[in-house]
Amino acid sequence: MNSGTRIPVVFLWHMHQPDYRDCVTGEYYFPWTYLHALKDYVDMAAHLEAHPGCKAVFNFVPILIEQLADYASQLKHYLERGDAIKDPLLALLTSAERPAPGSERFADLLAKCTRANRERIIERFCPYRQLVNMLDTWQQDDALPCYFNQQYLTDMAVWYHLGWLGETVRRSDKRVTKLQEQGTGFTPEHCTQLLEIIHELMADLLPRYRRLAESGQAEIITSPYAHPILPLLQDFASTREAMPDALLPAASHYPGGQGRAIWHLEKGLAVFKDHFGFRPKGCWASEGSLSDSTLALLSEVGFKWSATGDSVMYNSLKLPANEQAAQRIEQQPDKRHSVFSVADKATGVFFRDDGLSDKIGFEYANWHADDAVGDFLHHLENIAKSASNPEDCVISIIMDGENAWEYYPENAYYFLDALYARLEDHPRLYTTTYSEWLETTPKSVALNSLCAGSWVYGTFSTWIADSEKNKAWDILCQAKLDYDSAVEAGLAGDSRRLADLQLALCEGSDWFWWFGDYNPSDSVRDFDYLFRQHVTNLYNIIGKKPPEKLATPISKGSGSPANGGVMRQGHL
Repeated sequence: MNSGTRIPVVFLWHMHQPDYRDCVTGEYYFPWTYLHALKDYVDMAAHLEAHPGCKAVFNFVPILIEQLADYASQLKHYLERGDAIKDPLLALLTSAERPAPGSERFADLLAKCTRANRERIIERFCPYRQLVNMLDTWQQDDALPCYFNQQYLTDMAVWYHLGWLGETVRRSDKRVTKLQEQGTGFTPEHCTQLLEIIHELMADLLPRYRRLAESGQAEIITSPYAHPILPLLQDFASTREAMPDALLPAASHYPGGQGRAIWHLEKGLAVFKDHFGFRPKGCWASEGSLSDSTLALLSEVGFKWSATGDSVMYNSLKLPANEQAAQRIEQQPDKRHSVFSVADKATGVFFRDDGLSDKIGFEYANWHADDAVGDFLHHLENIAKSASNPEDCVISIIMDGENAWEYYPENAYYFLDALYARLEDHPRLYTTTYSEWLETTPKSVALNSLCAGSWVYGTFSTWIADSEKNKAWDILCQAKLDYDSAVEAGLAGDSRRLADLQLALCEGSDWFWWFGDYNPSDSVRDFDYLFRQHVTNLYNIIGKKPPEKLATPISKGSGSPANGGVMRQGHL
């Protein structure tokens, strides 16, 4: 590599939570959206702000954007006029009426206040650890009487939210320090103060990222509205491009899937522009799921670039149509760190360095931060040294921007700070965004076709080709046919609008992600329930009786995957 040439590195942090709301009542089933906002989205913005010489790309899924705005609005209206908050856990910090001590609902709320990383969050804070240990002791001995009262629930709720606060907030907000020093015996005034802190963070979250984008330090992009796997909506058979023997659902295809794919893209763009004020140039197709037909659709909509895992690249290079590109990359392996063009598609494709991205997601959490960053930079430097045409080289680090950090000490505070700090002044590397780098008009590597797949293993096996996943697809296909018949019969107005949104939630990728025995039973139970509830709601909205099978769980789960199954590595 020329000594004067610096090689660009792009970090694409993917921010995503499915819609946990009941589409009709607005009630939240689970709290993960606002908890990850407080802990991860806040910290990720703060780390970049602390290093103005660095840049990054952030992907916000539209249904996540809507939920973040909804939480900010609910908190504002509670603090200003006492309106009810429609999230049971967050409502524990308000004056809302609670279930009676000893009741099943009371016990359920206590249990939910322990759903945090035991080592990194609960064990870190002595009062929180003691509160949880008391609950553990009672749960392990049925003969013990239960003396837990409302004060105990209040203390648990306060510590649960303190534990989920971002590390940058914990280190800078004196109000948080005082609450932690209080320990136990929290009063309504303490709860209100904590709610005020949460409201400040939530209300400024999207504007904060918008400011980063306006300053040029961040590129903000989007995904299809409810995070569906677009290639599967368009064609189940695309699964077999990477998995020739894959077992597919009984339904031959998803009814009207092409139209639904277009709907998700157009709706997603509308939501994004409404909140950020501009049209994004890039699209992270849900789970990096791409195919020739999906890439054509992204091009038609006007996206300049997209991205996926490098397993998709390797699978594509095996295709006879891509023999020339395969030979080129065999001769110059560094060319895999480039932008790729696919046939006549206007949307360029970047392929994630799966190995390096997964080191951050699955390996470095147990390293000393300085050692982890040093090892990571060493790998980046080796790639940079091998660049035969530095002006066409870009190293892509793409990963979940939230779930990994709870496995790091102090929410990866030291790792992220050291990573940005060392890249900020690195003599051979610099951070940029994809759209900014594309302005340098680099030469692309030409492919004639793309082998359909995702950033997980380069296949769609996480969402289809399993008996339980396929069963869910068949349920959804029938629901879509019933929705279509309701539309043909005259469903219109608010009912049609609500049905469209509810159908979109049913089409999201997350439910299919969690079906399967290899996932943990607690998570499978939650997402299985939510999928069936969303489909049930759809039937209720269109005025049809929900099928009886929706009352029966689809999957139970019994596995113990890495990081609880919330993330998966790029390669098997």
